[in-house]
Amino acid sequence: MKTNIYVLCGGKSVEHDVSLKSASAIINAIDREKYNVYPIYITNDGIWCNLGILNKKIENPDELRRNSSDTVAYSMGEFLTTVLKTGEKNLVFPALHGTNGEDGTIQGLLELLEIPYVGNEVLSSAVAMDKAMTKDLFAKYNIPQAKYLAVQKHVWNENEEDIYLRVEKEIGYPCYVKPSNGGSSVGISRAENREELIISFKEAFLYDLKVVVEEELVAREMQTSVIGNNDPKASVPGEFIMERAFFDYNAKYIDGKLIPVVPARLEPWVMDKVRELAVQAFKILNCRGLARVDIFVTDENKIFVNEVNTMPGFTALSMTPVLWGATDGTTYARLIERLIQLALERYEQKKSILKTRRINQ
Repeated sequence: MKTNIYVLCGGKSVEHDVSLKSASAIINAIDREKYNVYPIYITNDGIWCNLGILNKKIENPDELRRNSSDTVAYSMGEFLTTVLKTGEKNLVFPALHGTNGEDGTIQGLLELLEIPYVGNEVLSSAVAMDKAMTKDLFAKYNIPQAKYLAVQKHVWNENEEDIYLRVEKEIGYPCYVKPSNGGSSVGISRAENREELIISFKEAFLYDLKVVVEEELVAREMQTSVIGNNDPKASVPGEFIMERAFFDYNAKYIDGKLIPVVPARLEPWVMDKVRELAVQAFKILNCRGLARVDIFVTDENKIFVNEVNTMPGFTALSMTPVLWGATDGTTYARLIERLIQLALERYEQKKSILKTRRINQ
């Protein structure tokens, strides 16, 4: 009997459209000889739409979009009672980025349902999604990173001037202001002075109730993919050549002008250190399945961890498939199969955990 794979895509997230691009590529790569593929489109309002079993390839990500007048509760109930095949082998591939997909919430639902799923679990997803929490944890383990400051919106509302003074004293210009929970560079701004800092705070707070301010590092950003459960391995690092000061949303997904360099232009010992640090960050966050670790390398070969993405993009421009192709020749389809097997492996490991207290006889 084939295993049923439910590919979740879309969602209530600013990365909704990116998710559709990732899901399209994933759906097209899944081996139909082994799996039945059921795309589940989640609207911007959170309504789950079942597209039924899909045997053809997706030519355009917009093919996955649906409209629905159902309520969120009804649509989820229909998925659980009608769409999900009771008594069969099921697995969920959450091709969701950002809020409600990468932050541990969907993972919590799948844990309650005891359904195996691809990627990270509740804790690692939630912590990695929150940049401030990740940085605090890295600080505890002495992971090198840029100077940073986390600010809650209610504190900023009450003490704007004090916050700006603190940023100028502790971080300095230029700096970056980011929503603490978010991805794809949405809501991120670079500030070179007080006027731009004020604008940057207002922009970031549109997307979250907590922001992170970071010093600017004059460095190249390396992207390294880490895959595995108990014994994770890092790919060779790669980088993008670009004209912009940082990867904003347009640079990543719209302009199409980023030029990937894989492997990255690093001395062998620096490359080894980047891969080692990527695995270390993966383990500190208790990641499982996959993650992409972004690391800065300066001209003096100083290394700083930037962030960890627990469900990196799988679009045509995404680094993860390219990195593994350059590392060991892994094809896109083989990468997807590996992630599926890691999910099943982790599910079997967790089944041995007792859910009730053992009574001594």
